Amino acid sequence: MGCRRRAPASELLRIVAVGDEAGHSLRPDPARRLPGRGANMHPDPACFAQAVRRRAFGRALRITGVPDHGELAEHVDAPTTTSGQPDRTRVASKVGRPT
Repeated sequence: MGCRRRAPASELLRIVAVGDEAGHSLRPDPARRLPGRGANMHPDPACFAQAVRRRAFGRALRITGVPDHGELAEHVDAPTTTSGQPDRTRVASKVGRPT
C-alpha cells in the first residue's frame, strides 16, 4: 500500500480499521482473522512511512478522517523475524518472571 510493490499475501501485513467513539484506529492483523475491510502492506517502516505520507490508509480502508496509526506504528517498528512477524521471543522470555 505504501510502496505499491506487489508481493504474495503471505509476505504482507493485513491492516484493519477499528472504529470507536474517538474515530478509527489502525490495527495490525498478522493472523488475518479480524473482521472488516482490510488492506495489505509490507511490514517495513519505510513502506509504512510512505503510506502515512500519502494518506493511503483512509482510501484503502474506505474510511473518512485521519485514522490513529499509533498501534500499527509500534507493530511495524518492532524487531521482526524472517517471516515478517514481530519477534515475540524477547517478550515471551520475560513472561512469568518475578520483577
